[in-house]
Amino acid sequence: MPDIKHFDPDVTLDRVVRLFWQRGADTTGIAEIVEVSGLSRSSLYATFGGKTQLQAAALERYLQRQSRPVFEALAADTRGVPAIAAFFQRLVAARCSGEHARWGCLVTNTHAAAGGELPEIRTILDRHHDALRAAMRAALQAARADGQLRAGLDVEGAAEALTLQAYAVNLRSRAGAEAAVLLAGVRAVLDAFTTAQER
Repeated sequence: MPDIKHFDPDVTLDRVVRLFWQRGADTTGIAEIVEVSGLSRSSLYATFGGKTQLQAAALERYLQRQSRPVFEALAADTRGVPAIAAFFQRLVAARCSGEHARWGCLVTNTHAAAGGELPEIRTILDRHHDALRAAMRAALQAARADGQLRAGLDVEGAAEALTLQAYAVNLRSRAGAEAAVLLAGVRAVLDAFTTAQER
């Protein structure tokens, strides 16, 4: 007779995402995962595999639920620099206030932890980076088409710089940086990219 799961794997994964996001996967033991999920070790392993596979599944869920909708909205926004500024304003607000205040970003936190070196995890982190950079590139291209960028700006390099700026916001907000300080840093970067009339 087949083994019948008496739990919802999606609900369990959502709980694990929250745990890893708030605490960090590297510093979270299996016993804590068992306690938060309400499952036995055998059920966890049978459903998700080992801890690395569970971390990979949690990252994938985070990308699907948290990151991808934001990236798609940025890429589709044709306002250019104002769209990028709005992206960072929302990011800073989410990192400094509300339900997930001072948790940082699960992806950025993973970049900074030892688990980020695992091949299964690195692939997901790289895919996230590429998607964020592509969204930044699309917004910058819209800005260029509208004459908002200074002459000679390397759009590819600028997209990478803005992607790194997002990581910096995530890390510094988790460390307690104030929203105004984070936004001032973003503004300085954008000012370096834009024409005088856009400042």
